[in-house]
Amino acid sequence: MDFLIIDDDKTFREATCFLIEEEHHYAEGVPSGQLGMTRLKEEKFDAVLLDLNLGQENGLEVLKEILKAYPELPVVMFTAEGKVKTAVEAMRSGAADFLEKPFRTEQFLTVLARLQRLKQMGQRIERMEREATETRGQEAESIFDFSAPAMQEVMETLLRAARTPASILILGESGTGKSVAARAVHRNSHLADKPFVTVNCPSLSKELLESDLFGHVRGAFTGAVKDHWGKVSAAEGGTLFLDEIGDLPVEIQPKLLRLLQEREYERLGENITRVTNVRILAATNRDLKSRVAEGTFREDLYFRLNVITVQMPPLRSRPADLRRFADHYAKHFAGRCGRKFDGFTEDALAGICGYAWPGNLRELRNAIERAVILGRQTQITIADLPSELRQLLRPDGMGIIGTQGVGAMTLEQLEEQHIRRVLAQTRTVVEAAQILGVDQATVYRKIKKLGLE
Repeated sequence: MDFLIIDDDKTFREATCFLIEEEHHYAEGVPSGQLGMTRLKEEKFDAVLLDLNLGQENGLEVLKEILKAYPELPVVMFTAEGKVKTAVEAMRSGAADFLEKPFRTEQFLTVLARLQRLKQMGQRIERMEREATETRGQEAESIFDFSAPAMQEVMETLLRAARTPASILILGESGTGKSVAARAVHRNSHLADKPFVTVNCPSLSKELLESDLFGHVRGAFTGAVKDHWGKVSAAEGGTLFLDEIGDLPVEIQPKLLRLLQEREYERLGENITRVTNVRILAATNRDLKSRVAEGTFREDLYFRLNVITVQMPPLRSRPADLRRFADHYAKHFAGRCGRKFDGFTEDALAGICGYAWPGNLRELRNAIERAVILGRQTQITIADLPSELRQLLRPDGMGIIGTQGVGAMTLEQLEEQHIRRVLAQTRTVVEAAQILGVDQATVYRKIKKLGLE
């Protein structure tokens, strides 16, 4: 936790900071309420320790000012010996707790423990609210109700493994629902009431990713002005999900291997070895065996992750799911937009069923959401769907193009044609990524692979 101490007694201030840091928290002190308010505007703190007697300032007035600006921030008051009446007034004004000076170390550590429990409760509430919001946003996914036998087998494996501490590696193309599957594992595990923390491996530079994962101490690198607890710490007791682990920098891989094997890690700039209890889930759209052969992914890390492995099948291999998902998405987004549709026209269904969906569920979801928003009739028509689907129709309007057109292409050729068409029709990578239903990093890789830089 990060603490701000507001006390005009320098010796007491420094001693309090020392006690807090001995418990492996971050602390900094300021001599006045005015400076305290300035620091609260500049940085995020988990709690404030405030002296009632601040010389020219009234600690109670400072307390009211802090709580007015930051109503959820817990403030513990320091009171002089014998001023219990003032302490009671402080509690009525919103203070979370109080300590009578001089206090014993045991008393202070008890208050710290209360603040930690308060923070954990707040985090749990935030997590539950966030998960409820995400669940509402992902209602269209229906991950437990796939018709294709391949998908049923995947989900059976995941749910059986969910109740064990084993690491799980989820493979599959972009948009096949790997992150949704990871959340399903967590929700059905013995850790369901604990944190679920995601680390997006290709989203940051090596230095920032290492700090984001393991944390750092003040001064560990330029710009590290305060201690930072990484996502390993945030996931303590719960699940750490490493998304797109195939893009994890080689330099970080030994540290992750140690975390998996020994449950140990150090923050950047710190020599203290910490022990953690987290369950690791990982996902990637990369071929890890090929990356091991290329020397860009450690073989020992691969085998350590590869305890339970599932392959999420692409949408094009699940025709039974495709029609049902399209109907489900249409109802979901129609409800959110206050629209009413009576299903799809025949040509719209022909386009949906004849398209390869290289972006998988994410692309399908985006296409149906767009159709619901732009649709003008009582049914979703082919005109409401992306141009890629309309181009599959025969000129005479009788069904989709057969072996003379798209059917004669390999899936790789079809994907390349689709990506080239989308890139030609869009102005930015961001826009292209939204249409394709993939992240920007994937688009950049495809551009490089196709020589379109």
